[in-house]
Parts: sequence; structure tokens; C-alpha cells
Amino acid sequence: MLTREYPPDVYGGAGVHVDYLSRELAPLVDVGVRCFGAPRKSPLVARSYQPWSEVRDDGPGSALAAMSVDLLMAGDVADADLVHSHTWYANFAGHLAKVLYRIPHVMTAHSLEPLRPWKAEQLGAGYALSSYLERTAIEAADAVIAVSGAMGRDVERAYPQVDPERINVIYNGIDADEYQPDPTTDVLERLGIAPDRASVMFIGRITRQKGIIHLLAAAEHIDGDAQLILCAGAPDTPEIGAEMRHRVDSLRRDRVFWIEDMLSRAEIIQLLSWAAVFVCPSVYEPFGLINLEAMACEVPVVASAVGGIPEIVVDGETGYLVPWEAGADGPLDPDRFARDLAARVNDLLADPDRARRFGQAGRRRVLERFTWGAVARQTAELYARLLR
Repeated sequence: MLTREYPPDVYGGAGVHVDYLSRELAPLVDVGVRCFGAPRKSPLVARSYQPWSEVRDDGPGSALAAMSVDLLMAGDVADADLVHSHTWYANFAGHLAKVLYRIPHVMTAHSLEPLRPWKAEQLGAGYALSSYLERTAIEAADAVIAVSGAMGRDVERAYPQVDPERINVIYNGIDADEYQPDPTTDVLERLGIAPDRASVMFIGRITRQKGIIHLLAAAEHIDGDAQLILCAGAPDTPEIGAEMRHRVDSLRRDRVFWIEDMLSRAEIIQLLSWAAVFVCPSVYEPFGLINLEAMACEVPVVASAVGGIPEIVVDGETGYLVPWEAGADGPLDPDRFARDLAARVNDLLADPDRARRFGQAGRRRVLERFTWGAVARQTAELYARLLR
């Protein structure tokens, strides 16, 4: 299993995916995780790697730094029967292992570089390299796992040379025993959040993809009595970080909590459990694991109708989907999208009984359709087919 992220260094859905998938796969196959960064204590981690010291790990250099780790990874998996890579950071390592050792390469498509043009803002010229690494790997991979039906269709459109027969849809999952309503309030109290006051919550990186700027625009129209909780850090660039700060500072509403520090899962679960509404205003979301986490905690979701989100959130049953007309790098009419987002949030804030029903229906849907055990079984079956 080749990945950039692995606990404790997890900053996105792909890292969560690898963490839980590797644990659930371990009883089914012999798993050895290779990841970026410092050594890990997990028995599943065979080795971790640092980029070459000669490569600067910023801007365009960050893509070269990732490539240097890929070379180290590829040279260290000669005894593997199969390699499974996650995200462009590690996809090239999987491709090289396939070429060097003539073993199958499975790659999970958590997102696609051609559909994330704003990454050029973060990587600069390195975006051309990240795109090259992904394209090289995906076009040659023995199997591509798409985390949603929408992602599968995106792979076909973005990479027409990939045989549709090699694309396998296997949804993300969630540990519903871990993600469930938490009645305690110690985290809220420490942060100064009032448990007896409705909260509207966002969790995500400060990046164009997650649409937080649109939520801040919508905040001007959200019921002023509601608390706004923003668990948002790790800005892609200093510029978007500064834009975020300016937007938050200019908000004309009471009780905005911007939490920039990385919180533990237990802390996030408690915050989710007390939220009246969870909002996911993403511009691009192949799956949207964070929505499952909210639903598992019995929170209704208001989300943009993009990518794989409509395969998770059932409009009018577990939350609301906000119509989306895409422009070059966001909604065609940002003001209308912000107002529509706010209107759906306000609908749920005004009707707590409906919000409660949606939340309960969301958890039922998670338990019925999205578990890591099912994901691991499907993944192991795919491995077995490739190794026959």
C-alpha cells in the first residue's frame, strides 16, 4: 500500500481511507504500508520515506520532492505480489513497481489532477509534473478504483485511454462504531461553543476545492442566531489563507469559531454530534467522506450537488443538495449559490424536528451501505482477480 498520508499525518479523505482500509484488509491479505514522512509505530507500516534533501519541498519543488519519494518506494517493494497506490503523490511509485517487477498495480482515484486546475495556485509549475505522474500511472494501471460512480465517469472523460473494464467502483467507508453521536460536551466547553445554541459546521482544508469561500459568502444570509464552526486549516497558499482571514474578519454575525489547529477524531466527533447542520460547499468532490462522518453522527447535511456527493446525501431524506452550475473554477453564479446554500441551512435551522429525522436517516444509510469491512472485502476480491 503506497501512500503519502498515514496516521498521525492525515490531512484529507485519502489519508483516512488508507488508514481504515489497511486495517480492515490486514486479516484478509498480507499488508505492508509504505508512506511519506517520519517512522510510524503501526505494525502495518513497513517503511516511511523522506524526500531527497537536495529537492526543495515547496511550490514546484513539492512535486519533485514527491517524485523522489516515489523512486525510493519503487526500489523497496521487490517482494510484493501487488502494489496499491493512493493519490498522485504515490501513483508513480506504483507504476514504476509494475514496470520493474511485473506485478499488478492498483490505484485508487480519490481525485483527478485535470479536474483540479486550482492546484496550479499551490504547486505552480509542479502542477504539470503532478499531472504527468498521474496520467502515466492511471493509463497503465491494471485496475483503477473509483470511489464513486461519478468518479468512474470522470476517469473515463479525463483519461479516455483507460479501458472502462479496468475501472472498478468501490465506495469509501466509515467506522460507524467510532463515528456515532457523542453526548459529552467537554470539547465544546473548552472552545467556548454553547451546546444549547444551534451550530452550523464546516470541516475541511482551506482550498478552492472545498468551497469554504462560498460558505463564508453564504454566512451573511444564515440565521444570525446560529453559531458558525469552521474547522479549517492547512491553506493551499498564503494568499488563500489571507483571503480566508479577511472574509472571517469581515463577517457581520455573532459567534464565529474558526479552529485552525488539527483536532483529534474524538474532538471532531463531539463537535459534529452537537451540530444542527453540516455544510459541504465543495467545488469538486469525487466522494465526500466528511459527509459520511457527519451522517454517522446523525447530522443533516447541506451540500453542493457535485461529483459523488449525490451518491451519499439523499436530497430531502438525509439532507439537501444545492443545485450547481459550474463555471471555470466554481459556481457559474457564486452569489446565487451562496444564497441557495444559506436558504437550505435556514430551512433545517427553522425545523429542528425535520433536521433530527434527516440526521437519523443519514446514520441508517451509513450502516446499510458504507462500512470499511465491505470496502476491504471488495478490494481483496479485486486483488485476487488480478493475481489469478
